[in-house]
Amino acid sequence: MPEALDRLIAALGRLPGVGRRSAERMALAALRDPEGTGAELMAALQAATQQLVPCKLCGNITQRSQDPCALCTDPRRDAALLCVVEEPADILSMERAGAFRGRYHALMGKLSPMRGEGVRNLRVDQLVERVRKEGVKEVILALNSDVESDATASYLLEVLGALQVPVTRLARGIPAGSGLAYTDAVTLARAMENRQRW
Repeated sequence: MPEALDRLIAALGRLPGVGRRSAERMALAALRDPEGTGAELMAALQAATQQLVPCKLCGNITQRSQDPCALCTDPRRDAALLCVVEEPADILSMERAGAFRGRYHALMGKLSPMRGEGVRNLRVDQLVERVRKEGVKEVILALNSDVESDATASYLLEVLGALQVPVTRLARGIPAGSGLAYTDAVTLARAMENRQRW
């Protein structure tokens, strides 16, 4: 295999959710039409890396010329509510749902000893600073539902506890449109614990 192709496959394979086989297919598809798909991909990637940056406040992806981002500067959003997520993609998911009108803070990961990611890799210091300076009245943890995210939430609860700000967490339960037979035991147990009056 040519070295340049191997490097391209390796680079694509470092993207989240892309395995070696998917990276090979992507690389070969781009190279099959170098003047079309390949050139378009290269131009889009170059433009994105030149024009986009993580927001200096929340971590969301924004135009270099608009930093802090539109979500952080929108006066209609409730600055007293701060929703903590793991990644900028989670901000997009929350915004698509349309159920939150506060501000966000992306940690840029979660505690993961297996991947060598500890507290130093997360934006926890920035979170503490924002809570102190911005008059935050509630921190909402909207983290994933896995062991690493639970460990991250426990750590954040400990750190934020010293600031005496209420910390809440998204409710967990059975996904809409799903049945009990398809729901794992942990989710069912959490749904039972978080039940609400009808």
